[in-house]
Amino acid sequence: MMTQMIADTKVITTAIELACRAPSIHNSQPWRWVAGRASVDLFVDPYRTVTSTDASGREAIISCGAALDHFRVAMAAVGWNTNVEQFPNPNNLDHLASIDFASLGYVAPARRDRADAILRRRTNRLPFRAPKHWSSFEPVLRSAFANEFVTLDVLGDDARPRLAEASRLTEALRRYDDRYCQELLWWTAPSRQVDGIPQSALLSEANDRRVDVNRRFPTDAHQLSSAGVHDQAEILVLSTPGDTRADALNCGEALSAILLECTMAGLATCPVTHITELKAGRDIIRDLTTAPALVPQVLIRVGNEPKGELTPPPTPRRPLSDVLEMRG
Repeated sequence: MMTQMIADTKVITTAIELACRAPSIHNSQPWRWVAGRASVDLFVDPYRTVTSTDASGREAIISCGAALDHFRVAMAAVGWNTNVEQFPNPNNLDHLASIDFASLGYVAPARRDRADAILRRRTNRLPFRAPKHWSSFEPVLRSAFANEFVTLDVLGDDARPRLAEASRLTEALRRYDDRYCQELLWWTAPSRQVDGIPQSALLSEANDRRVDVNRRFPTDAHQLSSAGVHDQAEILVLSTPGDTRADALNCGEALSAILLECTMAGLATCPVTHITELKAGRDIIRDLTTAPALVPQVLIRVGNEPKGELTPPPTPRRPLSDVLEMRG
């Protein structure tokens, strides 16, 4: 058993600030932290759920799982190992995790590199060029997370037509969903300051057509488009045994690990969740994976940015005072 130790408050708050750079559905940032010097508790904030898009709250918990892994990475970089107890309160399933600490005797340089990648990671919706040396990188990616409850599939090129079909089907089923369409407008409104998706992170209509598995957001006809590159990204699928809150939390942690590993390798990434939000899309994805009995949770596009494109600026984040409560 890990010996509980006390970490400096500044260390913990800095790690939580880095954790909050995790990706979340529509950049909704649906997490709440309660911290003391001996432990930290992570909660999903039900008031931050994107209700029509994510009616079950599954994607909010995936987002929190990514934040949890970011936190562990940030703490490890400054010499603290973390021990996580999932769902410590059976009477409050919004309480996702309790975390305590033990001092590491030595911090490998790669741990600091991984934490540095948190600030460089972006969700990039542009069409990608094919990643170089993928066959040698894929085994590294598979070793990036050690969660036995999450399965990683890399889909072949022959799966692209079916992926595009799943994306089109999902959008067709939601074409007349007024609440869903209203949510997209709400979370992409230019007036949003500390959450949501800024205009700089959205695609022009021309680029939107070149990526066949992205979620379709409202586009600005005046936005510049990149050279006419059609998406050549590798498509990854993360699946879990079931569709419980624990499955979603585990998936989020694995998602974080993969995104950070790709960032360290200089690759661009884009999580894709709209295809797995409806049963019809999930059923198509199941048939493309190695274990159709599993539940596909999230897709990830991985590749090289188009030549000449600037890395998107960081998306906004809520003030730490809005998401963190300090005990004592």
